Amino acid sequence: MAKLRQAIEQHNYRYYILDAPEITDAEFDELTRELRDLEAQYPDLVTPDSPTQRVGIAPAEAFVPVRHRRAMLSLDNVFSDEELQAWGARVERTLGGREVDFVCELKIDGAAVSLTYEDGRFVRGATRGDGEQGEDVTANLRTIKSIPLRLQVPRPPAPLEVRGEVHLSRAAFESINAEREAAHQPRFANPRNAAAGSLRQLDPRITASRPLDIFVYGLGAAALRLHRHDEALAWLRQAGFKINPETVVVHSLRDVAGRAAAWAARRHELPYEVDGVVVKVNDYGQQAELGTTSHAPRWAVAYKFPAEQATTVVRGIEVYVGRTGALTPVAALEPVRVSGVTVTSATLHNEDEVRRKDVRIGDTVVVQRAGEVIPEIVRPLVDRRTGAERQWTMPDRCPACGSTVVRPEGEVVARCVNASCPAQVLGRLIHFCSRGAMNIDRLGPKLLMQLLAQRLIAGPDDLYKLSKDPLAALERMGERSAQNVLNSIDGGRRTTLARLLYALGIRHVGGHIAELLAARFGSIEAIMAAPFGEVRDVEGVGPVIAESVHLFFQQPPNVRLVRNLLARGVRMAAPQMTTGVLAGRQVVITGTLEKFSRIQAEQLVRDHGGTVGGSVSKKTDLLVVGSDPGSKLERAEKLKVKTITEAEFVELLHAGGAQP
Repeated sequence: MAKLRQAIEQHNYRYYILDAPEITDAEFDELTRELRDLEAQYPDLVTPDSPTQRVGIAPAEAFVPVRHRRAMLSLDNVFSDEELQAWGARVERTLGGREVDFVCELKIDGAAVSLTYEDGRFVRGATRGDGEQGEDVTANLRTIKSIPLRLQVPRPPAPLEVRGEVHLSRAAFESINAEREAAHQPRFANPRNAAAGSLRQLDPRITASRPLDIFVYGLGAAALRLHRHDEALAWLRQAGFKINPETVVVHSLRDVAGRAAAWAARRHELPYEVDGVVVKVNDYGQQAELGTTSHAPRWAVAYKFPAEQATTVVRGIEVYVGRTGALTPVAALEPVRVSGVTVTSATLHNEDEVRRKDVRIGDTVVVQRAGEVIPEIVRPLVDRRTGAERQWTMPDRCPACGSTVVRPEGEVVARCVNASCPAQVLGRLIHFCSRGAMNIDRLGPKLLMQLLAQRLIAGPDDLYKLSKDPLAALERMGERSAQNVLNSIDGGRRTTLARLLYALGIRHVGGHIAELLAARFGSIEAIMAAPFGEVRDVEGVGPVIAESVHLFFQQPPNVRLVRNLLARGVRMAAPQMTTGVLAGRQVVITGTLEKFSRIQAEQLVRDHGGTVGGSVSKKTDLLVVGSDPGSKLERAEKLKVKTITEAEFVELLHAGGAQP
């Protein structure tokens, strides 16, 4: 049985990875049949990594959350050679002008996943999720033949985490959509959505019926002594993973731009969808020096291909009301294919933008997907006008509630003044449940609309009072679906302070600002009680955001919302460490650091027992001084606060057993 499993996996590798089969399909089927017969005869000898276990597992009730060993960060984008050169200049400046090699990889339009191996066996697979936490889709990933169930190298590291992009070929995508149309099911919008949807099927047999593939592009957590990214890719290829054959190492940004231009010209010749080139600094030591921001590595960037354009007709201009009351005009379009996606609408942003572009109802317009994601109208084709086109004006009444619409002087956005407007309430709920906020993925817009219409909820805090029977009685629900929703809500009770702050929908507070505030204050109670000046002094915040935060928590309904959330079981992760070399000490950082981003340095302080201060005061114990320090250094000298350089900061952490 062991020999059969090894032989089948080797033939799978030659067929799906090398595209060089050594036996016929009939001979392969005979090997598989022989193994199945033996496993049926000796069921106690069936192993989890047997090729027969790829398909046939019972449907899952729901997906279990999985925390990634290392965060799966996003990538910053550049859209031109000039922006690429600017990114390269920052890289070279940080590295002191040393030579840099780059790895160029096609940016596959699919779904990112993390694969974990222990003792060489595939034990867990997860979606990217929010980058910190994904969903366990191991059973579904096992059905993908190009994912090895056992590594083909001696003494593999344990554990090993591998990152890759699950995708569908163009031909497979069209075949799936043809089948869905024949079954009177809606078509998938694009291969990426189809791949992501296939990975989240509760029944792995459905996933197995779709010809998913994967390209592996790097390592997560791995105890391997490798010095370059191209070495890692070579090792992964040797271990049995599928690496994109177009991946190359180049020695200058000019070569990068040349590769990107060549691939952009022939992107439609490839059998799968791509939307750009991922550029990575090859040397791991240089990657470590460059570091990361809170959301993206500084040593990599996505060079997005120029947006493709198409022409279509504006059927009408509708107004949507967002969670802050902002009214956004959106053009309803005749359906048109752009960059592999059927586009039916495009945002026009605001009234001034409609006037600037002179877009009229009935116009023939040029559309594109901005950054290959958001549909937008580039311009109307004025020479095609017939005289039947109609100009559009912003309504003076909210289309959702009929309240007055105002446009404050100096602002471009018109807003509904009614805070209880149902569209605003729905928008706030959608935001609260979103991936970057409380991550309650089972509560989509349609279900939230039902809950509001049935008066089962009036705000986010009511979600945590829902029970099964009223949920099960809703349209297209039932007991099992209702329980899955409740499980998802219950999972949203465990969160972080930054996520909760972002979920509250405070104006100007995105994910990054929420992280800064959480790092500075440490608890929701401290933020609610913080005076305006203390919030303003947080590095990276400033007066406009500080005023928004301060005013938000001056409103009794907002304070009541937070109190209700806490009373109904919402809990934030406690600080990671209360002991360490910096225990009990408040540390402030000023200037630009060479080895770390500001976020990384502040996290190091917290990881080793300290607290991070936003400004120098009598409570400050230590000021870490980088290049070009500001007024904080002068104030520290005046207050006789101890100051240390970045190098001394690193030595201090090393002395305390830290690994910065």
